[in-house]
Amino acid sequence: MKDAGAILTRYEGNPILTARDMPYPCETVYNSGVAKIGDKYVLLLRVGRHDGRSVFGLATSDDGFHFDVHPEPVFRQATEGMFKGPEDKGVEDARVTQIGDTYYIFYSCYSSRGFQIGLAKTKDFLSIERVALTTAADYRNSVLFPEKIDGMYVRFERPNFTSCGGPGIWISYSPDLVHWGNQQLVMLPDKHDIWQDHKVGPGAPPIRTPRGWLSIYHATTVTMAGQIYRLGVAVHDLADPRKIIGRSHRFILAPEALHERVGYVGNVVFTNGAIAEPDGTIKLYYGGADTCMNVATGRIDDLVDLALEDGPDTTVK
Repeated sequence: MKDAGAILTRYEGNPILTARDMPYPCETVYNSGVAKIGDKYVLLLRVGRHDGRSVFGLATSDDGFHFDVHPEPVFRQATEGMFKGPEDKGVEDARVTQIGDTYYIFYSCYSSRGFQIGLAKTKDFLSIERVALTTAADYRNSVLFPEKIDGMYVRFERPNFTSCGGPGIWISYSPDLVHWGNQQLVMLPDKHDIWQDHKVGPGAPPIRTPRGWLSIYHATTVTMAGQIYRLGVAVHDLADPRKIIGRSHRFILAPEALHERVGYVGNVVFTNGAIAEPDGTIKLYYGGADTCMNVATGRIDDLVDLALEDGPDTTVK
């Protein structure tokens, strides 16, 4: 049995970005969408401003570890049109998926009505175009697959439903990225694994591997001091990602370092994206304590092995 604690290696220079690194006033920098444009690494940063709202900042890097930050936010809450109401309290937690030469961004629109999932697109992350509101309230996050399956776009999503065994991961399909349907439940919290017995939700967009879709997700348990956020790993069938052919009972990352345990929200590691490198390694970017950005590295095959070792998921009958 593999030691899950050795699967990922934290970068020794963590945190890679904090509020002190930003060229404009803010309190927090975390939960970034991730992409590569050629050889350039891109972080679409969730930046917490002093009024409590979040905007998206931009950081780029030649090596994936040392980042330069764009002088101004690149995406703020809408001030007019159909997005104005849903984004009244800000924009949060971008997930980025490249299809062709376009980068599609699912993000959380936050308002007094709760959360909805917005869709935007870009080619350079300097000019970002809103496309559609793709859910009703109350949906917290969505991640888009990097290719169509059976002619349809596919995503994992997490509505804040509590009547089905706790907030879990669902799958839905779309012909055009705007209209989504055929929603089905895919994964629930696992009541036998304390670290993921309260809720689970999508983390990084799925990564295609020869053995299945690699999904890195977030999971929580509730303690007397509040929720603890950890990261888990699952593998989904390539042809039918509703089927989970492997799900690890062991987490791959948990709050350990001081900047992961103490911050705006303590005891949180949370990922919105990862980069699969040509040599089979992975760079996993994650927020620490809802305060700072970090990165860990590992091998994709090790993550797949870990999930497959523990066998198919049994939380959804």
